[in-house]
Amino acid sequence: MEYGVALPTMVRGVEGRDLPAWAHRAEAAGFADLAVLDRLVYGNDEPLVALAAAAAVTERIRLTTGILIAPYRGNTALVAKQAASVHHLSDGRLSLGVAAGARPDDYAASGAEFGDRGRRLDAMLAEMRKIWAGGDIGPEPPGGDPEILVGGRAPAALRRAVAHGDGYFAAAGPPRTFAERAAEVRRRWQEAGRPGSPRVVAQAYYALGPGADAAVREHLGDYYSFAGRLADMMIKGAPTTPERLRETAGAFAEAGCDELVLVPCASGPEQLDLLAETLEEAA
Repeated sequence: MEYGVALPTMVRGVEGRDLPAWAHRAEAAGFADLAVLDRLVYGNDEPLVALAAAAAVTERIRLTTGILIAPYRGNTALVAKQAASVHHLSDGRLSLGVAAGARPDDYAASGAEFGDRGRRLDAMLAEMRKIWAGGDIGPEPPGGDPEILVGGRAPAALRRAVAHGDGYFAAAGPPRTFAERAAEVRRRWQEAGRPGSPRVVAQAYYALGPGADAAVREHLGDYYSFAGRLADMMIKGAPTTPERLRETAGAFAEAGCDELVLVPCASGPEQLDLLAETLEEAA
């Protein structure tokens, strides 16, 4: 199982100059992937813009939107061009994770319809494939199209991953839930007659070091303030010690995870260093 780490774009108070430094440090630490989350009605940097900045200071690490809420971006051709541009600027390192999202306020702020977002995402993914295949909208993706990972919890999202994606990107949650969804995606993949196997990626929040518990409560309590009991579940499930983080990683590996992306609840560079040390000890 590979390990990725998310840029702390969602952490309140993170400074813009910290994000390229974090990206460079993550690559030097040997992580396979640098991911970024998406929201519109929140204080985060836009995901593809953030990854373009990361592309400029890295050479090897994969760059992933984990995930991009595509349907509130109404111009499919523009999204395809933006994604192709990041893929081009990074010499073919973009992995485009997409999902329909669950927050009506993001859609209201962009003037997009919420109720038919799944149907529109299906159409967007098919159109982006056609755009990348050639035509007037560039740049031409180097070394082939960006990988597409489809996220979401609903059965429609699992179907979408098989119909349009190269794999599945699971939302944060317990390993047992991931195992069930990953197994379902793999089953559907085989039934559809698709060659090979889908790449399945999981996500987990974490904080380490002094103040880790407080950082988790503050960050996830704020980010999931709309979610009631789900916020409490997320806080309880986020590892805050090396021992718990290694247990969590082991559980995801046993669940058949190809890559685990760790999402920091604090933005200090020590979070990246402590994570790398913990995972190295688990190897």
